[in-house]
Amino acid sequence: MSNVTYHISNLLEKMTSTDKDFRFMATNDLMMELQKDSIKLDEDSERKVVTMLLKLLEDKNGEVQNLAVKCLGPLVSKVKEYQVETMVDTLCSNMVSDKEQLRDISSMGLKTVIAELPPASAGLCLTANVCKKITSQLIGAMGKQDDVSVQLEALDILSDMLGRLSSTLVSFHQSILTSLLPQLTSPRMAVRKRAIMALGHLVPSCSPALFTQLAEHLMKEMSRGSPGANTRTYIQCLTTITRQGGHRVGEHLEKIIPMMVKFCNVEDDELRENCFQAFEAFVRRCPKEMSPHIAMVIKLCLKYITHDPNYNYDAEEDQEDSMDLENGEDEDQESDDEYSDDDDMSWKVRRSSVKCLEAVISSRRDLLVDLYGSVCPTLVSRFKEREENVKSDIFLAFVALVRQTKPPHGSALDAGAKEDPAVTLLKKQVPTVIKALHKQLKEKSMKSRQGCFSILTEMANVLPGALGEHIPNLIPGIVYSLTDKSTSSNMKIDALAFLHVLLSSHTPEVFHSHIKIILPPVIHCVEDSFYKITSEALQVTQQMVKTMRPLEKQSSFDAKPYVKDVFSSTLKRLKAADIDQEVKERAISCMGHIVSHLGDQLGGDLQPTLQIFLERLKNEITRLTAVKTLSLVAASPLKIDLRPILTEGIPILGSFLRKNQRALKLNTLTALNIIVTNYNDCFKPAMLESVLNELPALLQESDMHISQVAIMLLTCMAKVCPTSLAKIGGAILPEVLRLVHSPLLQGGALGSIVEFFQALVLTKASNTGYSDLMKALTGPFYKAKSSESMSVHRQSYYSVAKCVAALSSACPKESSGTVNNLIQEVKNQRTSESVRILSFLCLGEVGRTTNLGGHKELKTVIMEAFSSPNEEVKFAASCTLGNICVGNLEEYLPFLLKEIGGQPKRQYLLLHSLKEVISALSAENLKPHVENIWTLLFKNCECAEEGTRNVVAECLGKLTLVNPSQLLSRLKKQLSSGSSLARSTVVTAVKFTIVDHPVPIDSLLKECIGDFLKTIQDPDLNVRRVALVMFNSAAHNKPGLIRGLLTAVLPKLYSETQIRKDLIREVEMGPFKHTVDDGLDVRKAAFECMYTLLDSCLDCLDIFEFLNHVEEGLKDHYDIRMLTFIMLARLASLSPAAVVQRLERLVEPLRATCTTKVKAGSVKQEFEKQEELRRSAMRAVAALLSISEVEKSPIMADFVNQIRTNAEMATIFESVQGDPISGAVESMDTS
Repeated sequence: MSNVTYHISNLLEKMTSTDKDFRFMATNDLMMELQKDSIKLDEDSERKVVTMLLKLLEDKNGEVQNLAVKCLGPLVSKVKEYQVETMVDTLCSNMVSDKEQLRDISSMGLKTVIAELPPASAGLCLTANVCKKITSQLIGAMGKQDDVSVQLEALDILSDMLGRLSSTLVSFHQSILTSLLPQLTSPRMAVRKRAIMALGHLVPSCSPALFTQLAEHLMKEMSRGSPGANTRTYIQCLTTITRQGGHRVGEHLEKIIPMMVKFCNVEDDELRENCFQAFEAFVRRCPKEMSPHIAMVIKLCLKYITHDPNYNYDAEEDQEDSMDLENGEDEDQESDDEYSDDDDMSWKVRRSSVKCLEAVISSRRDLLVDLYGSVCPTLVSRFKEREENVKSDIFLAFVALVRQTKPPHGSALDAGAKEDPAVTLLKKQVPTVIKALHKQLKEKSMKSRQGCFSILTEMANVLPGALGEHIPNLIPGIVYSLTDKSTSSNMKIDALAFLHVLLSSHTPEVFHSHIKIILPPVIHCVEDSFYKITSEALQVTQQMVKTMRPLEKQSSFDAKPYVKDVFSSTLKRLKAADIDQEVKERAISCMGHIVSHLGDQLGGDLQPTLQIFLERLKNEITRLTAVKTLSLVAASPLKIDLRPILTEGIPILGSFLRKNQRALKLNTLTALNIIVTNYNDCFKPAMLESVLNELPALLQESDMHISQVAIMLLTCMAKVCPTSLAKIGGAILPEVLRLVHSPLLQGGALGSIVEFFQALVLTKASNTGYSDLMKALTGPFYKAKSSESMSVHRQSYYSVAKCVAALSSACPKESSGTVNNLIQEVKNQRTSESVRILSFLCLGEVGRTTNLGGHKELKTVIMEAFSSPNEEVKFAASCTLGNICVGNLEEYLPFLLKEIGGQPKRQYLLLHSLKEVISALSAENLKPHVENIWTLLFKNCECAEEGTRNVVAECLGKLTLVNPSQLLSRLKKQLSSGSSLARSTVVTAVKFTIVDHPVPIDSLLKECIGDFLKTIQDPDLNVRRVALVMFNSAAHNKPGLIRGLLTAVLPKLYSETQIRKDLIREVEMGPFKHTVDDGLDVRKAAFECMYTLLDSCLDCLDIFEFLNHVEEGLKDHYDIRMLTFIMLARLASLSPAAVVQRLERLVEPLRATCTTKVKAGSVKQEFEKQEELRRSAMRAVAALLSISEVEKSPIMADFVNQIRTNAEMATIFESVQGDPISGAVESMDTS
């Protein structure tokens, strides 16, 4: 007998003891044993334990019974299936026993067992068998009409089970429905409620036929005769099933809505409340089907939001002082006993109608302007609502309206765009809203005041600056909420949070006259004992300091009288060591702002405060905040004297560069940069040594951003403290050079290195002379073998060329020698390819800033290189010609244009040079040459070579930006050109006029982009493709350009996603026939546009129409399927409700992809493609499963089961679980 078995048989023996304490302790010990993962029971022990526990359920002692129930849970996973079935049988038969206590304890036992059963998706038969057993027993128990408590328990357990394991009970769904429907007419309200809950859990996973049966039953019952209590139950049931499986109710709405409208007119407030709750569920869950009825729902809501038959608001307005009387109960004295306020249910109608309105506002941004006309005035007029719960819902609805007004992300990019009409309408409402709220800010009710602050905060966020003129009306209310004795801490926090938003979103001047009123209560809050209030108050104080003395402009406000109060209250918090972390951080930050804005008025207090900063710098918990604060103080225009703390502070900052925390390293580098710039007079080289020693380790290509900031610090030192860099040649310079030769160097990091070399060569430090640095930069290229001209990465050629040019411009005396050497290198045919490429690029970069007109042979040398057999040399020569032209327009531009006209074979390279010129020059320099370039480009826009046409298009687009008012209309004229090649060039040119930052062309483009987009219907395939690429670029970079046109463009876009049989042809390749689909590229472009629209214009899309085409794409070609899988995953997070509605149609293509097998003899690529498709499909499945309702769908449950039971699919599914959904999107070019 094993140890465990022996121990358990001992416990079982004690459980039979007559002493209840023994039984209790033994059961407790058994529970501890069962909770251990390692426990294994043999068959005999299993049987004994189960029998014993079931016996203890009938124990006389309640505590023993409760413990026995708790033991059942862990036991489920430890014993064999038939033992679980024995437990369930006994529990079920106890459920219908006559003893009430046994019934209760057994139903608890059943719930415990159900909660512990493995989920259906685990694919074990145990769950299904046990559930079937329980269900058949429960259906029997529900039939026992004589005992309500049995019914209630049975309904409760059934609800639990359907909620967790509904999909395992498919075979019982019909009988469960049949036994639940009669319960809806039960005389007992509790039974009706639980039956409704159980039906709600049944709906997501039942078959469509069963759902129709349920819906038709409810509609038939509702349409019978006069509405009574049962009608309310049916409407509640309808509301619940809409919330749980709403998309299915959609198809029945046409019949349901008229009934609801009829019920709203019945004089029964509770029935009306149920109707509005149903409307709310319909609006949220069946948006598409509700569209035709929205106007009518809004009308009903507006009618009943004011439904208050027993109260006269006008009387209250006539005599203002009746505001103080509670609930206005003084008015109706005549009807003494007939009617009391407790019978008044009208508030429920008002509340449910407001909630329904909120659902409309939240889900229908497209109706925003209409809502401002119809709903907004009514909501504002109802701010006077007397019932607090209703009022807080009215406030919430208004907040939802203001939130919806915030311009959607992406449209903010469009400079010069007209203001959103909804924003204009909200601005008009501001005075009315403030008038309605400012009285309420002084009401006793805290809930009302919190509601007011939430509205005001939202308005300040959406309309920065719009509350400026109303601040005198708001200040008293804020002060009241901060000073009132009875105010709760949450109320204070809300008031402070609003004040913070108000200060941040308005100009300092509007507050100056109010500071003396508002500062004392805020300072009082800084001293509050509750840390959350202190923390919020410190944030407000910080904002007020910025307001009292803004540093960016002169201010006439005198802050002197307030400095002492602000300083001493913050100091108290700054010194305290035993306070909350958040308060510590905010106190440091607030004091930093005080020192940087008011430091010159602190006198003798300044140095002790800086010493405290030094202490905080040494503390691991506060060091990051202290570093940020130090940057702030060091950058202050007041030139705060930091010298006393720098001697000790700089080595501490140096040590932070060794730490692993990235944010700390970055902030420390920034702080050092500012300190070195502003306090260079007090540095000795030895002080900076500790920092310099840490820098080599930071110059790594694995984190370019940190490298960039570290190099900026080095540049700064080279400029202001050159002696400190005496030893730079040792450890730091090799690391910088390694970065220069890194393929990852570009953008900001490259710019910082170029600046560094310019500063370094001027310091005259050892090993850093002009020739030393030149040698170090170009050395690796001379060592490269000529056969591998690209053994050094292509990107590093460009980086080195930029650094060489920087050194030349810093040392003009040496530069002419360098240019001569470079020309010699290029001319010398024996030079290795890598050196020639580098020399060309260096010449170009030098020529960009220096006029190389003196070197006459250059043109010949470059033109000869155009005939080189090496493509890289040709391309380098092309870049060089463009760059030299930038530095010497007068001589080189006419030469370049002449060559483009006269050298058709070299046109591609010469046009590339021209592109370099157009990209680099400012509009002013280009203007005189625009006409010549334009004429030349138009001669070449019908070139048969697509590569050349693309370069022409890019040149045209960038040239158009120089003089948009004239040139854009010329491009437009070309659209009517007969040649499809010219049209494709023009449309591509428009793509290059759309850039991701505001430019003057935007407003002109917005007017005429519609004409260019008409080419989406062009007869030529290629023109259609480039039109879609241009549309995608607009949707990605400047959605505002196309928002207004979407209604016209979307149908054309969607039609391009269809597979067209006439574009599919068969090509014979020897004995094989190969199918070619000419329409694939256009379809791909169309789907890419759809993906981009999801991000930038989601609110303008009809998601159901969109899904129709995604669904088609799921069955299309490999590339398109990959794209639609990603789209599906995005949609799952952006509009889950719509996806759930279409789930059944989406699962099949996913299943088809996952189960397709590649033919045995296929090539390796075919296998890899199929593998990638499966992974992508699995990612989409994982994204769908993140929507809670999806798991309950029978078709999805079946598919997941299929995945889990197939080892190969299960492995893939497990491996993609943690993948980011958009993984594949990042690499997709959506420009």
